[in-house]
Amino acid sequence: MSSVLTETTSRAGASGETVVNDFSLQVATANGSGSQTANSVLMRSIFRMGVPVSGKNLFPSNIQGLPTWFTIRANKDGYIARKRDLDVLVCMNAETADDDVREVRAGAHVVYEKKLGLENPGKKRDDLTYYAVPFSELVLKITSAPEHAKLRKLIVNMIYVGVVADLMGIDPLETEKAIAKQLKGKQKAIELNIDAVRLGLEFAAQNLPAKIPFRVERMNATQGKIMVEGNVAAALGCVFGGATVCAWYPITPSSSLCESFIDFCDDLRVDPVTKKKNVAIIQAEDEIASIGMVLGAGWAGARSFTSTSGPGISLMSEYIGLGYYAEIPAVLFDVQRTGPSTGLPTRTMQGDILLCYFNSQGDTKHPLLFPASPEECFTMAQEAFDLAEQLQTPVFVMSDLDLGMNNWMADPFPYPTEPFHRGKVLDAAAIEAVKETWGRYKDVDGDGIPYRTLPGTPNPHAAFFTRGSGHDETAQYTEKPQDYVNNVNRLVKKFGTARTMVPKPEIQDRPGATAGLLAYGTSHYGTTEARDKLAATFGVSLDYCRLRSLPLCAEAVDWMRRHERVYVVEQNRDGQLVTILRDELSELATRFVSVRQYNGLPLDATTVIDGVLNDAPASRVGGPDVKKGGLRA
Repeated sequence: MSSVLTETTSRAGASGETVVNDFSLQVATANGSGSQTANSVLMRSIFRMGVPVSGKNLFPSNIQGLPTWFTIRANKDGYIARKRDLDVLVCMNAETADDDVREVRAGAHVVYEKKLGLENPGKKRDDLTYYAVPFSELVLKITSAPEHAKLRKLIVNMIYVGVVADLMGIDPLETEKAIAKQLKGKQKAIELNIDAVRLGLEFAAQNLPAKIPFRVERMNATQGKIMVEGNVAAALGCVFGGATVCAWYPITPSSSLCESFIDFCDDLRVDPVTKKKNVAIIQAEDEIASIGMVLGAGWAGARSFTSTSGPGISLMSEYIGLGYYAEIPAVLFDVQRTGPSTGLPTRTMQGDILLCYFNSQGDTKHPLLFPASPEECFTMAQEAFDLAEQLQTPVFVMSDLDLGMNNWMADPFPYPTEPFHRGKVLDAAAIEAVKETWGRYKDVDGDGIPYRTLPGTPNPHAAFFTRGSGHDETAQYTEKPQDYVNNVNRLVKKFGTARTMVPKPEIQDRPGATAGLLAYGTSHYGTTEARDKLAATFGVSLDYCRLRSLPLCAEAVDWMRRHERVYVVEQNRDGQLVTILRDELSELATRFVSVRQYNGLPLDATTVIDGVLNDAPASRVGGPDVKKGGLRA
């Protein structure tokens, strides 16, 4: 069954059959060539035509001139996960052209720089359709002036936007509007780029009469939506979440979060009377200094955060332990990339789950939030500040490179209406009322969360020692074994309270299903697409749970208990979430099946489909007996 579907999918578009608003297009260029602007314009043009779309930028971690790829997924049904097979390829880079063409699926369509000679004997693949375009010659028509010489390598990319627009039916007016938005305020650049697009359109119309059968036609699926990066959305969430201190050290792929926060604060955090900024933003000398500043600000009562990636979290570990044990609020955005060590700095992964959940030496556990969209980057940033103060502890927001640095469709963000939840903070009057019995680390309410005061509270009884060494419930130094046991057991109780406060899972059940898929973060998109294809093609019915946080809340645990088989989808080698689930729900350990992708690319539906079908027998998942094997997504 699987092989039949593969063959049918490969033929789509190759025999002249028109496929509307359902394709994957990849552009292969060189880093630093200006292709990012052209690719964004191409993607936004499709978006402006009302077609659901996503863009994935695969770029090198080294210097300018190395290969880079940009993949656009358009799908009328809203599937925007990365698609493993490409339908259309644009080859502009001589260094990678042979490999790019060799790896593309049979039946694909290839637009290429004519000088690359991809149709020459010995190079040509007979199962592809080629469109040769003399880009390097065409660009001279509009950049012949001496002052344009340096622009040629940049403008040439806009010519392929015009060629693809003609070949695939993209409205040129939408392309021109996308250019105007991309280059807003730079009229000369706008005019030159529009000229380049028109040049590509004219060439394709006159010289390429056979069009690509993967077509773009107007829809109404993107009306009212925006395109935004996850890091930008998270930065705006920090502003609306009340953050007044940001301390950070640059690292890919998290830097744009703090940079965007700076930009927003330039507009939104300026005192209307004094015209001075009412925010503190410090680029520290390293990650260790940055988390120290964040904890110092949190101790003083400010809402503070840092943004980093796995290597930065590793360096911050001792301070994170201090935040946990001294019970200081802090928010850490971990925009995950591929490790270990430096790893692949510009590739995506969900590889820091164990690192963050158990971060620091000794017995520690931290709340983790898993945003899956720009909307959740915005809202979970705000939730993280509330949770950090309510729980008096560091809270991690676990994004990744795919979500953080790529453009995503999103609904406009809701304006917050809830007040900030500052947690158990005692002012001078409250301290006076409990001065005889108050202890900084005393569990008064039975939830493990003590009361705190802020520095400068005008009451002498508000003072206490903040220490990362042994302390009792009144914050006095102690190394007595029972005092230590009492303290860390209270922290366990507090973590149990966190289960009732963290974001609840998103659950989608189908009648009769006895097994389910469980995913988190950006694995959501490939997982939900796979779920639909498993049902439509193989008759395999699966429930779905998108985990939005750790520790596990009651709703998530109940969902897992109701299923005989739980396919846990994640983007790391070792099945890190499965490790946590098997540890915390040991009685369910045999139900969890790990489905993993860890090649640094965003998760595709094929990986999930194969993971489920290869876990025979199919009767486990509520479907007919199906053959093991892969499925082309």
